[in-house]
Amino acid sequence: MSSPSAATSPVGLHRVLEPAGQALPQAARRLDARREIWPDEVRIDVETLNLDAASYRQLAESHRDPAGDLDASALKATVLDIVATRGKMQNPVTGSGGMLIGRVAEVGPESTLGLAVGDHVATLVSLSLTPLVITDGLARWDGRGERIPTAGHAILFGRSIAARLPDDLDPELALMVMDVCGAPALVRRVVGSYAASPPTVLVLGGAGKSGSLALAAAADAGAGRRIAVVPTDTEAHALRATSLADEVIIADARSPLGLSQAVEAAGGPADITVVCVDVPGCEQPAILSTAQGGTVIFFSMATNFAAAALGAEGLAADVTMLVGNGYVPGHAAYALDLVRANPGVRALFEARLGG
Repeated sequence: MSSPSAATSPVGLHRVLEPAGQALPQAARRLDARREIWPDEVRIDVETLNLDAASYRQLAESHRDPAGDLDASALKATVLDIVATRGKMQNPVTGSGGMLIGRVAEVGPESTLGLAVGDHVATLVSLSLTPLVITDGLARWDGRGERIPTAGHAILFGRSIAARLPDDLDPELALMVMDVCGAPALVRRVVGSYAASPPTVLVLGGAGKSGSLALAAAADAGAGRRIAVVPTDTEAHALRATSLADEVIIADARSPLGLSQAVEAAGGPADITVVCVDVPGCEQPAILSTAQGGTVIFFSMATNFAAAALGAEGLAADVTMLVGNGYVPGHAAYALDLVRANPGVRALFEARLGG
């Protein structure tokens, strides 16, 4: 298949249609998702999309009828329209996307990603910047979960990231882990920087994908007390069975005083707070639950970063705030190793997969 003749860009500028030459693919309104690849690109035959939690929640909640039932047909139509209109899967409300798994179909002669035709891979870059075409109308998706079985193609740029799926884990399980693999790697780094004494680590959304891995990484890096916050008795019961946290709190992560008081009663405030919930409004509660001089890591795509910055200022909170950008060198391998080595984490993931 012949390649396009225009000049290529390792970060995908050549695929930006709107606004051409003025935005990177993630910020662009529309991408060129044609099948033909430039010399440094890779084309993937898509098998499964995995929407990020904040995006799926927003889409699902906006497609419920007055009785609260999901209108799956309307939800599917919206996702198809987003992809067809934008050339990528980027929720226009949250700005986020997700990731995918598939098979390598074609590799450009100048690609440096180290992939070969036939490799079973997960992309480690967001769908919000990945050129994408869906060809099956999402016929196999019931709309009731983040994982979308589908067919189509996606394009990786010269500076993209992808990882071969491991042979010893279910591909769907590996996809779920890789979707949030930036979280445990950064938590390990931050916990390890507290050389003087083991820090107290608080994880909001501790029973979720990124939350459970963050707890496991905190333990692996030598954290002291680990406190997890969950919203329901069901999640609390499941998390307590894993021994990932020393204390599991049932609390509303959006309630500033309610959360901070509950955390203090459990041994806080925290030296490190990790926000892994997929709902907005947790910025100031997280800050209030963190000790002066501590660190707050925001991994949720529902985070309002202006609210976080201005909220810390208004609270006179001397905290370092980090944006979890999803990439730390070696993050995929580390997250997969945590799942292999920690039965509690694996149980939570497999329960979510089965559900």
